Amino acid sequence: MKAIVVEDTRVAREGLVRMLGAFPELEVVGQADHPDTAIELIARTQPDVIFLDINMPGASGFDLLEKLDYSPRIVFTTAYSEYAIKSFDYNTIDYLLKPISPARLAQAVAKLMAAPEELTPEQKPPLEMNSQIFIKDNEKCFLVTLESIRYIESCKNYVRVFFDDKSAFIKKSLNQVEERLPSRFFFRANRQFIVNLRCISAIEEAIHDGYDVTMNNGAKIEVSRRQAGDLKELLSL
Repeated sequence: MKAIVVEDTRVAREGLVRMLGAFPELEVVGQADHPDTAIELIARTQPDVIFLDINMPGASGFDLLEKLDYSPRIVFTTAYSEYAIKSFDYNTIDYLLKPISPARLAQAVAKLMAAPEELTPEQKPPLEMNSQIFIKDNEKCFLVTLESIRYIESCKNYVRVFFDDKSAFIKKSLNQVEERLPSRFFFRANRQFIVNLRCISAIEEAIHDGYDVTMNNGAKIEVSRRQAGDLKELLSL
């Protein structure tokens, strides 16, 4: 399992890397001293797990996670207990308080290895328009057909799915959701929205060289200039 360590303090970072060397099931493929430098490292190595500090100068570990396009497993390493509840909004395996003892780290690694592995989008069967998906949003549960979804909005670590006269949140990135949707019917309008082409009621040219689309529930969504050509090609004879 590939791991990286993100920690702003050099002594703590290098100490944790040394401690992780005792676990042959983990391969530490990199380390970073700040969320900004971690972004490039994560893009290059695609780690399975991040050992992540929370309080760092100018940005937090949470800020880093909100920029990712996928959900690696997270083991938080921090001196502050007050973030424990918020940490479980993410794919958190454990929450380690500094100073971290070898025994406590061993417990975290055991949890990490015992956690069930999620299927990647490539391993999951592709969805069709008549496919049904199960959405659990807090205490509410929905069984939703893809064709009833009007559009999907990115909301940091979640997406908000708009269907029928309802909406619900799913803890996935917009990129993760897009990979399973049929591209003939669902179109990435911009960085924040995917729209169901069957639910578009009107298209107008916009002053920014893109388009403004009106959905059949009245919602208006901007198609970026970069995506406008693809939309025109997709809907043309």
